Amino acid sequence: MKQIIALGGGGFSMEPENPLLDSYILQQSGKPSPKICFIPTASGDADNYIARFYQFFKKHECEPSHLSLFNPPTRDFEKFILDKDIIYVGGGNTRNMLTLWRDWGLDIILKKAYEHGVILAGISAGSLCWFQEGVTDSFGDELEPLKCLGFLEGSNCPHYDGEEKRRPSYQKMVSDNNIIAGIATDDGVALHYVNNKLEHVVSSRPNAKAYKVYFEKVLKEEELPTRYLGR
Repeated sequence: MKQIIALGGGGFSMEPENPLLDSYILQQSGKPSPKICFIPTASGDADNYIARFYQFFKKHECEPSHLSLFNPPTRDFEKFILDKDIIYVGGGNTRNMLTLWRDWGLDIILKKAYEHGVILAGISAGSLCWFQEGVTDSFGDELEPLKCLGFLEGSNCPHYDGEEKRRPSYQKMVSDNNIIAGIATDDGVALHYVNNKLEHVVSSRPNAKAYKVYFEKVLKEEELPTRYLGR
């Protein structure tokens, strides 16, 4: 079974006191103590980001590790990645991340891991990277479309309610045919794909949602059913 869990925002880096989304990710492995590996490339392998990952996941039933491209733990990335149950990609500069991944061949290894049943997850850059295209601020202050890995069809826009420019920018890109139609996610929302199909939309925040955004004579925004993981 192939799984991707794409977070529009939230998780340990944005709401460390709210474990709902990250606990959900761990549960999908079906293992009592899954091996979860953090890839912080988009942040430039920021030490403080890596520390927050370990601080959070060491409190849960799992085996956390991380893969640095600036200080690699091994030459054999494929063996290292395929040994994991979950890959968790952090946020930051998506364009820089994808450029480094392609240079190191990590994009090909991640595709192989995906085909072998390793769960791919991530937030922001770690969300939109799995789609054909995504909305990014990688080039500076303005939001622009970016070609991504294409493991999933369509485009993706994270932080839909968390950043003022996200919603109008994404809608204009779709309306102007500058980006293909896709799904936008509020902070605190995760899209759970199983075998390339969107099966679940879950949230760590009661009112956070996901939206299908497409152009059909006019711009349309269709709210998707979202399950709140809290009580």
